[in-house]
Amino acid sequence: MARHHTHRMEISMRKTLAAIALLAAAGLTLTACGEDTDGDATGTESSAAFNDADVTFARQMIPHHEQAVEMAQMAQGRAKSEEVLSLAEDIEAAQGPEIDSLQGWLDTWGEDVPASGMEHGDMGHDSGGTMSGMMDEEQMSDLMAASGADWDQMFLEMMIEHHEGAIEMAESEVDQGENPDAVALAEKIISDQQAEITQMQQLMQP
Repeated sequence: MARHHTHRMEISMRKTLAAIALLAAAGLTLTACGEDTDGDATGTESSAAFNDADVTFARQMIPHHEQAVEMAQMAQGRAKSEEVLSLAEDIEAAQGPEIDSLQGWLDTWGEDVPASGMEHGDMGHDSGGTMSGMMDEEQMSDLMAASGADWDQMFLEMMIEHHEGAIEMAESEVDQGENPDAVALAEKIISDQQAEITQMQQLMQP
């Protein structure tokens, strides 16, 4: 009888030890999950981090891109070359979504988003002067008044200068920016617009 009682106690003890082992394992798993969650949270905070260079880049690139889109839209009914018209359409298609991304980041960061439709001569003054590559009112008026081969030539000359300004701004962001998404966009702008400059130079009349 005593032997039977001892056997039952041994079974009970093994069950208890097994339960303790399961609880301990569960506790380790929860701790590990907690550590992963903290790590993910840190990663999210890191990806959302930004500095003054990121804000300046976004604030300047929005009106800069908006002017490029406005110039590209003029191609309809004015451009003579199909290649120039196609290039203008590509520029509009690429830079429109980039404007949306830049505006979204500024909103997320709690920073002011530049108002659309600003006077071209005023663009960039909030960041200390006219931005590199921006066209003034007279240049925009001249482009709007031109047509045919003259428009193509004028558009290519202006857009090359405009792209060079965007690349300069993007290079500053790559060097000084902190937000990984903004830096990645800056790198894309450099790559895409340098390729378009090469294309536009090839389309220029001798």
